[in-house]
Amino acid sequence: MSYNGFQFYDNETNFEKYMERRAWKENANDTLEKPVVRELLGEVSGKKILDLGCGDAKFAKELFDLGCENYIGIEGSTNMIELATESLEGLNGAVIQATMEDWEYPESSFDLVISRLALHYIEDIDGLFKKIHQTLKPNGVIVFSIEHPVITSTLQTSGTRTSWTVDNYFIEGFREQQWLGGTVHKYHRSIEGYYRALQGAGFTVENLRESTPHREHFENEETYERRLRIPLFLFLSAKKTT
Repeated sequence: MSYNGFQFYDNETNFEKYMERRAWKENANDTLEKPVVRELLGEVSGKKILDLGCGDAKFAKELFDLGCENYIGIEGSTNMIELATESLEGLNGAVIQATMEDWEYPESSFDLVISRLALHYIEDIDGLFKKIHQTLKPNGVIVFSIEHPVITSTLQTSGTRTSWTVDNYFIEGFREQQWLGGTVHKYHRSIEGYYRALQGAGFTVENLRESTPHREHFENEETYERRLRIPLFLFLSAKKTT
C-alpha cells in the first residue's frame, strides 16, 4: 500500500482543519496526551533525542527548555516540515523530511526516541522497532503514544465508525477513518501486539499508560467528564537492554 499517514496533512483543507482543532484550548493532544508523555520522558537534560513523526516540532522547544542537548525530527508532510523549520530556528536541532520507514537510522546515536501519535500509521511496526533499537545507545529509551486500540478497533475498512463498541479487536491490520472531512489510513493492533513487537525487537517494556484525564488540565467540567468515558490514547516506554 503506497499511502503514508503524513499525506493527510498535505491536503490543504485537512491541514487547516487540523490546525484549527489543535488551537482549541482543550484539544485532546494537550489535555490528555502531552502530560503523560512529559511524565514518561523523565529527565531529558543532556540527551540526544530523535522525534519520529514530529509534526510542527513545537515540542522541541519544551525539550530544550528541559535541557535536551540535540534534537532531530523526522517528518513526511511538507506542510509540517515548514512549521517545524520555524519551530527549530535558533535551536540545536534539525528536521528531516523522510518517512519513518525509509530513513537511514544511524547506529547507537540517540539517548531517547519519542513518537507522538504517529506509529499507528505504520504497517511494519516490527521492522520499525528494530530500527529504533539499532539507533538507540545502550540503555536508551523509546517513549511513544498511539491512538488507543479500543479506538482503532472500532474503525471499519469502509472508513465509517459504526459505534464505540469494540469489535474485531484481535483482527489486526488496515483501517480507514473519516476525520475532519478527509480519509485517514491507520493500522490497528492490540495492546498485546505492541507489547510483543517491542519485546521482539529487544526492548524491555518499562511503562504502560492510558489517557486517564486529570481535572486540572481542563477548563470545562463537561469536557473532563466526556474524556472519562473512553481511553483515547495508549502510551508505552521501553529500554534497550539487549
